[in-house]
Amino acid sequence: MIGPKDDHSHRWARGDSVSDRRHLKAALILIVAFMLAEVAVAALSGSLALLADAGHMLVDAGAIGASVWATHLAERPASHRWTYGLKRAEIIAAAVNGVTLLVAAALILVEGVRRLVHPPAVDGAALVVVATVGIAVNLAATLVLGHADRDSLNIEGAFQHMVTDLFAFVGTAVAGIVILATGYDRADAIASIVIVVLMLRAAWRLLGASGHVLLEGTPHAVDLDEVRRHLLELPEVLSVHDLHAWTVTSSLPILSAHVVIDDRCIAEGAAAQVLDHLQECLAGHFDVEHSTLQLEPSTHADHERAMHD
Repeated sequence: MIGPKDDHSHRWARGDSVSDRRHLKAALILIVAFMLAEVAVAALSGSLALLADAGHMLVDAGAIGASVWATHLAERPASHRWTYGLKRAEIIAAAVNGVTLLVAAALILVEGVRRLVHPPAVDGAALVVVATVGIAVNLAATLVLGHADRDSLNIEGAFQHMVTDLFAFVGTAVAGIVILATGYDRADAIASIVIVVLMLRAAWRLLGASGHVLLEGTPHAVDLDEVRRHLLELPEVLSVHDLHAWTVTSSLPILSAHVVIDDRCIAEGAAAQVLDHLQECLAGHFDVEHSTLQLEPSTHADHERAMHD
């Protein structure tokens, strides 16, 4: 809570970010090493599914790399130019990851449809072997990221990439088994199209979540009607208007409002106590630790130029 005894600096848990970065780097090493091996096998076997997986893993590697970079930026202190520091870098990184997923999915879809119509010969054994190793690698990377702070959209974005890849490799392994058992080469193209669907799903979630923050939508955990009701329960509060809530970055919701209080509170010098109670309410009921509340006497309404609910 930002109260009389707290400062107004926007703190970042350095220990948590260092730990998260360590997990991200470990996952990145696993992904890059396997991706290079997969590209080589895809080229030798002629498998689009493996190449699609490798392309997806390249995006994943970029996503994790961007996440590492974003944790560095987020640690920079606030300044006169950047009053919240660069904490929103993690949200921008998540949005960029979503866009790159869309581009990669479009490219793979075009090639997948072409190969579905004119399927080339594919080495099913190579698909099964590489996909099995891929399942193990992505499972390890997923477990590593599972220990990081997934309340962060930055970390959650990287985690969802790993989960998507894990399911994609399962699909690739199934395609390889089908080719070995039946000789149905189109199974490779079908698997690549399934991978596209998974990529689109992950992109939609990333873009939706990051877009909500960048467009300063109300945090999902904050119901403004409920906030207003709680604030109005304080006897000194007459009305609440210009109520806004948004998110700077993951786990950092912000709220502002104009609160009309009884004129006697101001005359008697009790406004500070009212402010304490309001901020305790916001922190205790809604986990909003940073709020900016403008206390107004009832006579101030005539001076509001753009007042709204």
